[in-house]
Amino acid sequence: MSQFWDKVDTIEAQLDMIVDSGTDDELFIASYFHGHFSLAVSQVPDDVDDKMVFLRQTLIANLNDAFVNRELEDIDQQKIWTLLERLF
Repeated sequence: MSQFWDKVDTIEAQLDMIVDSGTDDELFIASYFHGHFSLAVSQVPDDVDDKMVFLRQTLIANLNDAFVNRELEDIDQQKIWTLLERLF
């Protein structure tokens, strides 16, 4: 298995831990993030050199698009950015 898929598995495991033991708020943030994370993973092409950089850039772009559309309140957006920094 590649380093990319190992890192994806690690991030997903961390998100699962939040779901298992987090507060309702943490569960909401982790679930929202996980949906965007899964989408971004599916958008990473096989032929890109640094898949993790591409994944992070894609995830940030997708989240920015969602936040422009006011999918989350500002406080929740900040929690998403904090989670992204913690996981990457």
